[in-house]
Amino acid sequence: MASSVAFSHGFPFDPAYGYDAPDALLDIPAPPAPVDFDAFWRGRYARARAVDTRPVLSPVEEERDGLRIHGVTYTSVGGVRLGGWLALPAEGPVRCGFVVGHGYGGRQAPGRDLPAPLSGAAVILPCVRGMGERGRADSLPDLADAHVLHGIGSRESYVIGDCVADLWCAASALTALVPELAGAGLPGGPRLGYLGESFGGGLGALALPWDDRFGAAQLTVPTFGNHPLRLTLPCAGSGEAVRAHHREHPEVTDVLRYFDAATAATRLTLPTLVAAALFDPCVPPPGQFAVHNALAGERELQVLTAGHFAYRGMVAEAAELDANRARFFGERLTAGPDPVA
Repeated sequence: MASSVAFSHGFPFDPAYGYDAPDALLDIPAPPAPVDFDAFWRGRYARARAVDTRPVLSPVEEERDGLRIHGVTYTSVGGVRLGGWLALPAEGPVRCGFVVGHGYGGRQAPGRDLPAPLSGAAVILPCVRGMGERGRADSLPDLADAHVLHGIGSRESYVIGDCVADLWCAASALTALVPELAGAGLPGGPRLGYLGESFGGGLGALALPWDDRFGAAQLTVPTFGNHPLRLTLPCAGSGEAVRAHHREHPEVTDVLRYFDAATAATRLTLPTLVAAALFDPCVPPPGQFAVHNALAGERELQVLTAGHFAYRGMVAEAAELDANRARFFGERLTAGPDPVA
């Protein structure tokens, strides 16, 4: 089957969804927010910030690209103990910090998220609850199609809200472990950067509007954008499980309104770089662009040919995105003064 962006593929639907250029995609809006959307998320954020994360740093597991990579564990909401990795500069002071969200396959090891976006960066790569060996939690499924439905009957029990809290608690763990970042969010203090791709991109859009510890973000092929539209679009990702569940339980629409990354983006004022794809069988591009279009602050867009799909030219596009990332964060995150000799 051919798509509107000239890829041959075996999917029973068009992963470009009829769009062959960014112009029409740039007109896709965000759904309106529920009246208590802000109060809901501010309440969840306050509860996450009250958690004593009790982070523990393990011995160095690997050293590469100027970084020493440790295992790390920390506590998130509900007393859930989670793990991941913390990368610290092998030499010199920490000048900035990053939280890196993962995709809906979980994270089994630090991957191409490292080397760090900026020199002198401390980077925490958490595994949110249910995802990956270091994110395993009792009763939570570890497969995306089941995980995305866990607790979906209520906005309070839906696992996506707890996964957002896991990112907030990861930031708390990072600032607790790295003295140079302890003042993140305070006047004159450093600001953190956020990187998230796919699942991590959608979680980031939901998390960042409420957390003043962050100063800039990159969201790559972000999911959860414009749920009402996503429910009409077939895909090969976790959204298809939500669509199937919605057909049997249409009332879930009311819950999804609180977990719409595009709606949250209307509250996101920090500078954000979005990499959105024209062709993506797993995360429909209209939802990705809806997140970008809704951003309330400074924004940049890099249009990718495809996401979640191998194509000629992807290595060059990834290198271009890496360069854009380094420039973008380098211009927006304060590195802090040189140490006194």
